[in-house]
Amino acid sequence: MVKIAVLVSGGGTNLQALLDAQRDGRLKSGKIALVVSSKADAYALTRARDAGIETAVLPKAESPEAYGMQLIELLRLYQIDMMVLAGFMLILHPNVVRAYAGRILNVHPSLIPSFCGAGYYGLKVHRAALDYGVKVTGATVHIVNEIPDGGKILAQKAVKIKKGDTPETLQKRVMEKAEWKLLPQETEKLAKKIAKKEKKH
Repeated sequence: MVKIAVLVSGGGTNLQALLDAQRDGRLKSGKIALVVSSKADAYALTRARDAGIETAVLPKAESPEAYGMQLIELLRLYQIDMMVLAGFMLILHPNVVRAYAGRILNVHPSLIPSFCGAGYYGLKVHRAALDYGVKVTGATVHIVNEIPDGGKILAQKAVKIKKGDTPETLQKRVMEKAEWKLLPQETEKLAKKIAKKEKKH
């Protein structure tokens, strides 16, 4: 069973989608073994504890490099095979990306390459989409590389923008219609791929 760490910073709605998928048997090639939060008061930690999953808090370090080293140490301690960034507000240092190359997934609340990269997160993404006047937005699940939101795209789902949308209403619809569907699906696919690789070795 592929061991998965989910990295969070906030409420953990995407984590909940993963926990639900694990409970329903849609996520079966991997198992969420650890939830790491950059904030001690993140509600995502409560969700993890309620589901009986180990949690760890790793607050911002003096440098991204130091943070990366601490994170790698923690992941090795739990023998983690892959990571899912689910509303994680820090950009991973290249040392983490290299240590887990091809094994880190992120969900981004727009159709990359639109409204992505450094500085685009949370409501800022939806506000930008509305300000620009696009008619369609959505979510993207991609592999994490050293460029923010620059890794290989695995899946995208489009969501129509409605008249009178606010960043908040749009965020909710993108989560429900796209993020919560794509993330568990792609987590299962990657876990399955990793499990096959491990079997060969």
